[in-house]
Amino acid sequence: MTNLTQPLAHQHALVTGGGRGIGVEITQQLINQGAKVTILGRDQKSLEQIAKLHPKFCFAVSADITDEQSVKNAFTLSKKNFGPIQILVNNAGQAESAPFMKTDVSMMRRMLEVNLIGTMLCIQAALPDMIEHKLGRIINIASTAGITGYAYVSAYCAAKHAVVGMTRALALELAQKGITVNAICPGFTESDILKNSIANVMQKTGRSEEAIRKDFAANNPQGRIIQPIEIANTVLWLCAKESSSIHGQTIPISGGEILQ
Repeated sequence: MTNLTQPLAHQHALVTGGGRGIGVEITQQLINQGAKVTILGRDQKSLEQIAKLHPKFCFAVSADITDEQSVKNAFTLSKKNFGPIQILVNNAGQAESAPFMKTDVSMMRRMLEVNLIGTMLCIQAALPDMIEHKLGRIINIASTAGITGYAYVSAYCAAKHAVVGMTRALALELAQKGITVNAICPGFTESDILKNSIANVMQKTGRSEEAIRKDFAANNPQGRIIQPIEIANTVLWLCAKESSSIHGQTIPISGGEILQ
């Protein structure tokens, strides 16, 4: 049973990419604070495995976030189950790497579709209820790649910079509507994106996983990989009533790699 004294009791959160990695940790921490959480992703089976762990507080729905109708259908189902959405965490994302001259139009489109257009469509699906009730938290999981540049991921950097720009613009539109909009920008984090990046470098260079992991960790002045719980705890902070003035911000979680 939900403890009504929990900070997020009676609130409905939707987490995209909620079936794995960072999304699972965000979901767990939101539930711990009393929220009911819809997890959205493409793999219904993996989503349902997570939802079964919290049968009264977690609902799984599959969707392709790059498809407008798919997003609308998923949000309709989520609202039928848990009611209007007060918290939206746009966590779903994808990264691909290639030298710039080998970055073709299809790769650029994929990066923009998943990272930017998917985020836009989910916000548009959640926003009407937030505006009606003058209550909402929109949290976009971007990346340090949305603040600075990295070699060989120009398409990913472009897409995440666009997410940061959209976050800032939307924050100004919604400033007096009881809704906050922020972007969390993690550095290299223990996630599927990191695993895929390491595998890609291993394939291209023949270097060991341990050596490549050390290189990624070296980007962080603390010399380590960020953990998903650090992202999740920042989400909780942004959801707090006391954080209502944190608005339009890009918040790096990078051990000092990005100084603002």
